[in-house]
Amino acid sequence: MAEKYYSNGKLLLTGEYAILDGAMGLAVPTKFGQSLEVFSHKQPKLVWKSFDEDSSIWFEADFDLDGFSILNTSDKETAETLQKILTVARIENPEFLNTPSGVQIETRLGFPRKWGLGTSSTLINNIAQWANIDAYTLLSKTLGGSGYDIACAHHYQPLLYRLDLGKSKVLPLNFHPPFDQSLFFIYLNKKQNSRKAIANYRKQTFNKKKLVDKINDITQSFLEAQRVEEMESLILEHEMALSTILGMPPIKQKFPDYFGALKSLGAWGGDFILATGNEKTPAYFKDRGFDIVIPYSEMVL
Repeated sequence: MAEKYYSNGKLLLTGEYAILDGAMGLAVPTKFGQSLEVFSHKQPKLVWKSFDEDSSIWFEADFDLDGFSILNTSDKETAETLQKILTVARIENPEFLNTPSGVQIETRLGFPRKWGLGTSSTLINNIAQWANIDAYTLLSKTLGGSGYDIACAHHYQPLLYRLDLGKSKVLPLNFHPPFDQSLFFIYLNKKQNSRKAIANYRKQTFNKKKLVDKINDITQSFLEAQRVEEMESLILEHEMALSTILGMPPIKQKFPDYFGALKSLGAWGGDFILATGNEKTPAYFKDRGFDIVIPYSEMVL
């Protein structure tokens, strides 16, 4: 019988960028995730196949089991990234894949890769489960990042996340906005490169403590908001705080005639945004070429 592992996708509602400097972020796991299944293979090698949400193969590679040398692949860059992850996993657990028998892996996404819900973080978490090692360690020694996405991968409820002297602090919580029917996620038809966005943030000069304190206050108020108007005010405050530091306009400037509030999520300029709105919201964005509009209740676990 095959081994199977599963991890949830993620969205960070507050704290993007600032979470890297210790700010408290509100994160939610999504109903979309990624699975990893382990099968035996007749040849003594590691055979890897990655399937998109439409069941088409988007990546495949064969690795030697001794040192994870790449034997062949459909994408050299992806194979080298995977090779690094597997190598670190074995360093953390020398028994990992220490077998003469062949192994075949099949990963399956429950969302399009371009959505930015965590193709990499769900993979890291699944491999960590498979190798029986710490997922945060595997992330930090390979792709890097704050780690909030790893927390979402294996929690099934919203959570507060922050870094304390480099250590992940996770507080699962019950976050059910009474106005969630007025919240929507819109995909901006553009996948953002998180690593480049983080590098740009790191280049900025500003008072980090002041930003962290500001974001912490906004995050706490997000949890306490009882009316959508309160959240709209907080969204505006959050957007302005980061706009000043990043030197980028708030996303609302792209949709100046939209009747609700808009907030970037994750790397600014792409992936999903959060919108407050009503039954007219989907039509507004679809009329402007943004066809993927997902109500809060259909996205968040």
